[in-house]
Amino acid sequence: MDQDLSLTAEEVVAAERIFGDRLELAKRYVEHLATSGIERGLLGPREVPRLWSRHVLNCAVIESLMGQDAEVADIGSGAGLPGLCLAIARPDLKLTLIEPLERRCIWLSEVIDDLELQNVTVMRGRAEQMVDVVNADYVTARAVSALSNLAGLTIPLLHGNGELIAIKGRSAAEEVTKAAKVIRKLGGTATEVLTIGEQLLEDPTTVVRIKVG
Repeated sequence: MDQDLSLTAEEVVAAERIFGDRLELAKRYVEHLATSGIERGLLGPREVPRLWSRHVLNCAVIESLMGQDAEVADIGSGAGLPGLCLAIARPDLKLTLIEPLERRCIWLSEVIDDLELQNVTVMRGRAEQMVDVVNADYVTARAVSALSNLAGLTIPLLHGNGELIAIKGRSAAEEVTKAAKVIRKLGGTATEVLTIGEQLLEDPTTVVRIKVG
């Protein structure tokens, strides 16, 4: 298991840049993913060799898009991707992890307790149920839904001012085109597809950023 979780030389450079003096916390999080995360079905066993490259670094690198001391809501947190990655990389951020499945919420809470993260809250429920409870500066999502549907779930949590940062794949531009009308209707004022971490990651992260207000 240790060998599977080791970082390549390039990943070490990226991880040190992103996590700084909290890299040990990130390593402990990856151990949770590789053990109880797999056992409880949050990730498939085939993901273990690429937990750093495909998942943790891929998610954590989006911290560069966020201002200081911001409130961040992560939708459909699942295994804490990207929510826990951001909480570890940026202790100044205040994270709310929104997850409908109880077993995932229990796992997230256990990991948060073990890592002694002070800047994270887990809320069980669907995004649309949290509009009256959560007022975020940024909303994040990864592998939740197509953008035309995701926009309606996430943008209301910004209450008219903030940004949606959705981690997407190669179809990002196509999704933006299909969702354009919905995004405008919800108050989106600017939408762009960004590539994050080109200088750090072998496979940089593609995000759709929608500004509201």
